[in-house]
Amino acid sequence: MIEFYCDVLGCSLEKRSTAVAGLIHLRAGASLIDIMAASHEPEEAGSTVRNMDHLCLQVEPFSAAEITAHLTRHGVEVGTFERRFGADGDGLSVYIRDPEGNEVELKAPPGQADETPALEID
Repeated sequence: MIEFYCDVLGCSLEKRSTAVAGLIHLRAGASLIDIMAASHEPEEAGSTVRNMDHLCLQVEPFSAAEITAHLTRHGVEVGTFERRFGADGDGLSVYIRDPEGNEVELKAPPGQADETPALEID
């Protein structure tokens, strides 16, 4: 997980918590992402445990082509680039999954023109 968020998404390791075993603080611009090992297994075989819908990170500058190339080099499956609503209004974004299966949305800054609407990479 640390490798994915640091090497693939460009976060940096801020701190390993001494108060809570396994808690890692990652810096993402002005924000922190806290990750830790799941504390329990899914109840049914084949099911997953989720405690959030998704995490959204604003990427600046945002280039669908460069993001796709970077993620592909790291073996990350890239979703469809399209306009979606979020905290800063509508904007171009793409969904990916981290190694634990959590959904991560990479989003353009507000006001950036859509350079590649509806680009899908398989």
